[in-house]
Amino acid sequence: MSVTFNPDQKKKLEQLFKDGISVMTEVDILNEGLRDTIKAIAEEMEIKPSVLRKAVRTAYKVQFQREKEESELLEDILETVGRTD
Repeated sequence: MSVTFNPDQKKKLEQLFKDGISVMTEVDILNEGLRDTIKAIAEEMEIKPSVLRKAVRTAYKVQFQREKEESELLEDILETVGRTD
């Protein structure tokens, strides 16, 4: 199956790939820095890096879930008073 993209679609795809690769590169760099920091602190405190990494991940997920729940409540409140436009 072959798909032909029009010039506008091609331009959008090219921009997507440019932006996507840039974002993924930044994420990789940040993750590497976090791994190095976790490793250094783990060595200093004589804790397995995997334990610290799991603790950070768990704390992030809990915070994310809390923010998601607060956001949903905020949305419900705004919808109730008709202020979502």
